[in-house]
Amino acid sequence: MAKSKSYFRCQSCGASSPKWMGQCGECQAWNTLVEEILEAPDASRRSQVKSTLSDDEIAKKRVAFSQVKRTEASKQRFSTSIGELDRVLGGGLVAGMVVLLGGEPGIGKSTLLTQMILQILKLRKDAPKALKPLKIFYVAGEESPGQISLRIDRFLDNEQNTYSREEIGESLVFITTTDADELNVLIKKEKPDLLIVDSIQSLSTSFLTGASGSVGQIREVADRIINTVKAFGIPTFLIGHITKDGVIAGPKVFEHMVDTVLLLEGERSDQLRMLRSLKNRFGATDEVGLFQSEDYGLREISNPSELFLENTNQMVTGAATVCLMEGTRPLLAEVQALVVKSQLAMPRRVGRGVDLARIQVLSAVLQKHAGLPLAFYDIFLSVAGGFRIKEASVDLGLAVSIASSLTGKKIPQSTVFIGEIGLLGEIRKTPYFERRAKEARRLGFEKIISRETHSNIRALLKDLGLLAKQEF
Repeated sequence: MAKSKSYFRCQSCGASSPKWMGQCGECQAWNTLVEEILEAPDASRRSQVKSTLSDDEIAKKRVAFSQVKRTEASKQRFSTSIGELDRVLGGGLVAGMVVLLGGEPGIGKSTLLTQMILQILKLRKDAPKALKPLKIFYVAGEESPGQISLRIDRFLDNEQNTYSREEIGESLVFITTTDADELNVLIKKEKPDLLIVDSIQSLSTSFLTGASGSVGQIREVADRIINTVKAFGIPTFLIGHITKDGVIAGPKVFEHMVDTVLLLEGERSDQLRMLRSLKNRFGATDEVGLFQSEDYGLREISNPSELFLENTNQMVTGAATVCLMEGTRPLLAEVQALVVKSQLAMPRRVGRGVDLARIQVLSAVLQKHAGLPLAFYDIFLSVAGGFRIKEASVDLGLAVSIASSLTGKKIPQSTVFIGEIGLLGEIRKTPYFERRAKEARRLGFEKIISRETHSNIRALLKDLGLLAKQEF
C-alpha cells in the first residue's frame, strides 16, 4: 500500500507547498496554507481507471426520482426528550444526522448534551421492556470520565430528578481516545445508538502533522467521523469551539459538512441561554430554544414571555411591552427607555439588546414628526431579561417608551405595542399579527396598539398624552 503524504495548499489561490509558510508565495496572502493529505495512487489503482463506462455501469450510477425509495427509518425522528432542543432540531434527531453545537466556553454546551443523555435513558427506562438497551458513546476529549461523572451527579442530585446512577448502567460509555482513527474503529465495531464528541478540536489523525485543533486536522477528522456515522445511521453531536469573533473555529467547509449547526448563546452573568439554528437540513433555521441556567444545569423555559415581563401589574415611566417572533413562537418582552438631559455636544445613544442604528433612526423620526426635542437628550434603551431584539415590529414600543421617559408620563397598563415605524412617521403592518395578538391576549393584555388602531406615531403619542406641552 502506498504511503500517504501531506502537503500545504493555499485556501486563496490553490497553490501548493511541501512545507508550511506564513505567507503564500503565489498570492502573497497570510496564514492561508492548510495541510492536506495526498494519497499516492499505486499501479493497480491506476489500471482500474477507465475512460468510458458501459451501459450497465451507467444504469447503476444514475437514479431517477421515481426510483428513489424512502425507508421508514429515514422518515422517523427520535426525540432528544428535551422539548426546546427538539424544537430547534425540527422535531428531533434523524438517523445519521450530524449536529455541530458551538458556543462560548462555559456557556453550557456539555451540560445540555449531558442532560439530553440522561433524559433519553430515563425515557427508555419508562418504555416497554421489548426495546433493546441503548448504547451511547461519549468521547471525552477535553474532560476525564471522572469530571463528566461529577456533572452527572449534580444533575442526579436535583430534587426533580427521579433517575438513579445505577440505572445508567452500561448504557453510557466514555471513550477516552483523542485519535480519530481509533474512534472510527470503535464506532464500526460496536455501532452505538448515539455519539457525542466533546470536542471536535481535541481529536486528531496521525496522517497529518498539524496539532489537534488546526484547520487541516478539524477538516480531516470531521470528514472521517461523518463518513463513518452516516454509513451506520448513527445520530452524532459534535461540540465545537468558537473564536474571539464569535464564529465556530475551523474552516467554513466544516459547517457545510454537517447537517445542522446550533449555537448556544447568552451572557455568563445572566441566566438566559438561547439555542439558535444557523443551518438545518431537516428543519427550519429560524427557531430558537430558551433555557434558564440553574445550579444543576439548564432548565427549559415553558413560558418565555413571563421571563421578559417585569412590570405587568404596575404603571411605570419609560417601559412598554412589545411582541416579537422567534421562529414560529411569539414572545412578549419589556423594553425600557431612559431619556436624560445631555451634557455633551453630541448626545449619546446607547442600547442594550437594541441596535444603535435603530435608536438613531427612531430618535430622528420622533424629533421630525412628533416634535420631541431629542437632539438635546441622551437616550438609553434596554430589553428586560437580556434578550436581543432584531426585528422591526418593536419600533412602536421603543418609540412610546422614549416619549414616556422624556415627558415623565406613564404608559397605560395591559397594553402591547406591535408595529414598525417608517421614516415618514407612519405605523406599518407587521407579519404574523394575528399570532402575536393571540399570544398577548392569552397573557392577559387587553389592549393591542398597532396599524389597526393608529396610522402614524404623532397621532398615537397624542392619544396617549405624551405630547402635552411642558418644560422638557
